[in-house]
Amino acid sequence: MEYVSAASVPQPRATRADEATAAPGGRRSLAAALFLGAVGAAVVLLASGQTWSEGTVAVGGGSVPLHAAGGDVTGVPTALAIVGLAALVAVFAVRRAGRLVVSLLLALSGAGAAAAAYLGASDGSALDAEAATTTGDAAARVAGLTHTAWPYVTAAGGLLILIAGLLALRYGRTWPAMSGRYERDGSPRARGARTAADPDRPEDLWKALDRGEDPTGGA
Repeated sequence: MEYVSAASVPQPRATRADEATAAPGGRRSLAAALFLGAVGAAVVLLASGQTWSEGTVAVGGGSVPLHAAGGDVTGVPTALAIVGLAALVAVFAVRRAGRLVVSLLLALSGAGAAAAAYLGASDGSALDAEAATTTGDAAARVAGLTHTAWPYVTAAGGLLILIAGLLALRYGRTWPAMSGRYERDGSPRARGARTAADPDRPEDLWKALDRGEDPTGGA
């Protein structure tokens, strides 16, 4: 009796989709990156529009209250949040080296937004400029300078974008791409052939005639 070795039996080759499904943490990391990136960008954009610093300036015999929004202090977090959103979407439009570059851009956008917001938390130049404009005196300076918690909220949003970028760097190779609707050779899948007109269905016959076809199947 002859025996067939199990090693000689050809094994089916795993497809890219199978590898992505089998990759540990692939789906969870994808959902987490999307959630953290979107929420982080929204937080940065929202918090950057809030009041970051407050103070007063002496005008005549009294004082005028001043306040500066995040965009007055620095526009870097807002700009980088928009870049991060674009990178988050672009991650799914590219593959391999391109995905690595975009993931790195996503992470750097978050890190830059967080750093800029943190540095702006103690900045008073925006209120000094507003004091000079209010009084008409270039040497005027803000008094009673205080800062709110919004810069730190903005920095936290930037950190969320950073985490999304790190997840993309770590697990991005297992995520699907928008180009997955194409065949492996890069060409679009061919559309299915038209079915012959059913002679028992008048609407099929009329459609065939409209296309210039012979519904009877003749040449």
